[in-house]
This record gives sequence, C-alpha cells and structure tokens, in this order.
Amino acid sequence: MVASEAAPYAKSGGLADVLGALPAALAQRGVEVAVLLPRYQSISREQLRRVYDDFPVVLGQDVYHGEIYLHEQRGVRFFFLNIPAFYNRKGLYFEDGKDYPDNFLRFAALNVAGCEAIRRLFRADIVHCHDWQAGLIPYYLRERYAVDPTFGGVKTVFTIHNLAYQGIFGRDVLPRIGFRDSAFTSGDLEFYGNVSYLKAGVAFADAITTVSPTYAAEIQTPEAGWGVDGLLRARARDLHGILNGADYTVWDPATDPHIAAPYDTRKLDGKAACREDLLRTVGLDPAALDGAAIVGIVARLSSQKGFDLVAAVADELMNEKLALVVLGAGERHYEEIFHNLAERYAGRVAFRNGYDEALAHKIEAGADLFLMPSQYEPCGLNQIYSLRYGTVPIVRAVGGLDDTVSEETGFKFAGYSGHEMLASVREALKAFENKKAWKKRMIAGMKQDFSWPASAGHMLELYQSLWR
Repeated sequence: MVASEAAPYAKSGGLADVLGALPAALAQRGVEVAVLLPRYQSISREQLRRVYDDFPVVLGQDVYHGEIYLHEQRGVRFFFLNIPAFYNRKGLYFEDGKDYPDNFLRFAALNVAGCEAIRRLFRADIVHCHDWQAGLIPYYLRERYAVDPTFGGVKTVFTIHNLAYQGIFGRDVLPRIGFRDSAFTSGDLEFYGNVSYLKAGVAFADAITTVSPTYAAEIQTPEAGWGVDGLLRARARDLHGILNGADYTVWDPATDPHIAAPYDTRKLDGKAACREDLLRTVGLDPAALDGAAIVGIVARLSSQKGFDLVAAVADELMNEKLALVVLGAGERHYEEIFHNLAERYAGRVAFRNGYDEALAHKIEAGADLFLMPSQYEPCGLNQIYSLRYGTVPIVRAVGGLDDTVSEETGFKFAGYSGHEMLASVREALKAFENKKAWKKRMIAGMKQDFSWPASAGHMLELYQSLWR
C-alpha cells in the first residue's frame, strides 16, 4: 500500500485511520502487507530503523536521494521515505492555509518510490494506491516500468477516499515528474486542461474501490462526480464500493483509556460518568445542563461537512434543550461560526479549535447525540464510532452515512437544508425524552458490527479476483 498518511504516524483525517487499521486486518487474514509513507517532520526517527541508505527517486532530469526507515506493528511493515527537502515541514499538505506549491513533486516522488519499493524492498503482487497522492503509480507502472520483468503480473488497486480532492496541477509539471507532452491527452493525464493525479489512478488501475456502496453509486452521477463521473461510469465494472471499517481496538467504550469510565451494552452506567467528565473537560457545568441532550461534533471544518446548515438555523437550534460540544479545525469561516456560537451561548456551547485525540474519544463517549449534516460523505467514521459508544447519530442520508445509520440506530434527513436538519434534531430530542426507548436505541447501535475484519475480507476477495 502507498498512501500519504496512516495512524498513528501522521493523520489529518479518515484516510489515516483506514491505513492504520486495514493493513493489520489483512495481515490477520494471512496477507503479507507493507505500507509506504513519507517520513514527515512530525514522525520521530526514534522509533524507526533505517534500512536503506541511498534510495534513488528519479523525477524528470532530477535524482533525489532518499533514505528508507522501517517500523513494524501489528504484523505490518511500515516503510518511510525520507527526503528532507520534500517532507521536513510543519504540515502534511499545506501550511498557514495554503497548499505547498511543490506538492506535485512531493507526491510524484512518493509514487516513484512506491514502484521502486517493489524492486528494492517488498516484492508485491498487488500495489494498493490510496487517493490522489498515490494516483500516478498505475501510470508509472505502465509507462516507465512496463518492460521491467520485476513488475510482470503486478496488479494495481486505486481507492478513492474523497473524490473532491484530485491532485490537479498545470500542464507544465509533466517534464518535472518524468513524462513527455504526449502524456497530455484525454486518454492519459489531461483533465479539463490540467493534469490530474486522481484521474491517472481511476483510468489505469486494474480495479477501483471507494469507501461505501452508496458513494460508489453517487460518484457516477454529474452531481457528485466532480468531473470524473463519465470515466467512472465507463469503468463501472471495475468500481467496487467497500465500506470502511472501524478499529474497535481503538474505538470501544469497554476498553478506551481516554474516557472517564468503561461501559458496554450490559452495563451502561459508565456513560453518565463520561458525560459529566466531558462537560467538565470543556468547561461546561453538568448541573446547569441536567436534562439537556449533549450534541457532539468532531470534524474537519469544511464546506463538505454541512456546517452551513448549522449556521443557517443556529438560533433556532440553540432554542432547543441541548448543549453543543465541537472539536475541529479547518476553514476560517467555519471556525468563526463556532467561535461566535460559543461566545453567544456561553455555558451551552463549547468549541475547541484543533484536533485532540483524547478529547475526540471523550466526545464520542460523553455526548448523547452526534451530528453529521454532511453535504457529501464518502464513508464517514465518526458515525460508526458513535454507534459503538451509544451516542446516537443524526446524519444526512448520503454516502456511507446512509449505509451505516438506520431508523433503529439513529436519525436521518435527506435534503441539504438547515430546516430539514433542525427537524431531524427535534425528532431526536423528542425521542431522547423516552429514556426506556432511548436505551433500546443506544444498545441497538452498540451491537452493530462495522469492524475491519469484514471489510478486509471484501478487499481480500477483490485482490484474489485480480489473480484468478
């Protein structure tokens, strides 16, 4: 596998959670798995072992001399490409809200290293490429390595974690990443006048996956296809919607070290302690909120996540008997929305700007409801975590949210409308008043199994189908 992030080493979102869990789930099924990542500044070398001193990466006329580090965990080898000029930076993809201007080079280098890793580090049968940052690998294998017997029979899988992020750059990058102008055609890397790394993965991988069955259908439509829908429809036979899993070794209230008290379906008492702990952690008074429903949000603050809907009905929402606890960072506009809410409704709204793993767990355990009003959502993991924690999700019925939340376990609304969201919140709050029925709903959610072994089994079946 080649990806730009993986938990616990480097994380900006759900991609890291997948790369932290799926390889281990495959390893448990007897698959030999290695993962290649950049060695970012934030990844300490103390836990890593250097295994390759001069790892050449050729991009156009330039040769970058990297090092390879190794760390093994849960039966998986994690290799790290160390090219300080590319990866020794504060951010993974951007800094101060701006993408690094050489991202086209930084991740082209990762793609070439992914190919070279097969020759020098790990003799793979399958190269599984994740998101645009690894999208060039199928094209490099076809154009640069096609006559190399080392790669004979190697198959590629490309996974779309979020189609909105496509790795689009100007035509002028082609010679710098090792391709002639002849690659700038609609049948190759050209995409509406630019170069698209994601398109390369979609067009040239042997199989394409995305992270939920509903999202696989949605991205084949003009409304959700981000310009790639025609190509995805043309490759529909090779496109598979495989639902992401949750890593219950990390996200389980019975064993979670971050929360105030453990609990499970047989004994829910600990959730009350977690609720009080959450409120005190974020500076809200549990006594003042007795009887109110605690609504949690943990998210990247972007337009995708539907927070325009929250802004549209904020005063009506806060007229309800609820408190809001929000953890997230992202676009300044959405950060300001929640900052303002916390100021206007002091004592009932808490906003923590940034990401805090321990607080994310406390919100999942201590909230009564979890709100995800996404404009689109390829899979979503927080609603799956919420189900396991008995924290009832309110979601918009799109993508993986629709696939994982049912009428028995949560609340869904269809239209992208603040008032539809508000109606769903009110329905949930009314249901919250009936404690006996609410407990039944909580337990139904906690019993859902969205663990990685099932998803890994579907992925393994796909791998095997490529080798028949």
